[in-house]
Amino acid sequence: MVTAAPGKRERAKAERRSRIVRAARDLIRETGDTDLSMRMIAKRADVSLATPYNLFGSKHAVVLAVFEDERDFAERFSKLKADNALERLFDAHALATSYFTEDPDFYRPLWKALLDVQGAKDTGLATPERLERNSQAWEALISDAQQEGLLAPAYPADTLERMLSLFANGVMLSWSMGALATDKLLPTAALGYALVLRGAATPRGMKILANKIQAFQSIL
Repeated sequence: MVTAAPGKRERAKAERRSRIVRAARDLIRETGDTDLSMRMIAKRADVSLATPYNLFGSKHAVVLAVFEDERDFAERFSKLKADNALERLFDAHALATSYFTEDPDFYRPLWKALLDVQGAKDTGLATPERLERNSQAWEALISDAQQEGLLAPAYPADTLERMLSLFANGVMLSWSMGALATDKLLPTAALGYALVLRGAATPRGMKILANKIQAFQSIL
């Protein structure tokens, strides 16, 4: 019996995986819902019902793959140019928010799934690993601002990151539920970031944040 070479098998597997992710993405955009059945996904991807289970294991994993597939954040962030670490932090936030504001019909249901938790140990769509990576990235930006003398080192970077994260999740929940307009998403969240960080700012950092606060307030 002739079997496919390992390289060919892996390419075929990757192609089926890509089709499944693309099918799920299209269905989420069309239905505004992440509660898709594996049968719907398999039919749209033109694969057998067993294939999504074999490649992903669960519907939850398929939706998470859709979310991760949409993110080229690291590459785009590496190209950002900023005068200082605080500007870089706000640029990173603006870049992240641009995904949601440019395609709200797709990202609203994804964020509902991200924030859909059933208990203290449940993280919704976000895996613990993804949450940890996200926290570390923002902590690094805060640490850079501390090293540049814009934020006081007396306030631990992980504490400041947690405060920003809690505020951001509240804003994203309001947006995903339709209580916050898409055009207000960026200035609302950024104003909150500036107000939180102002409490930990040095005199140099305070000047930068005061300008941010004034700018975002004028938009709102």
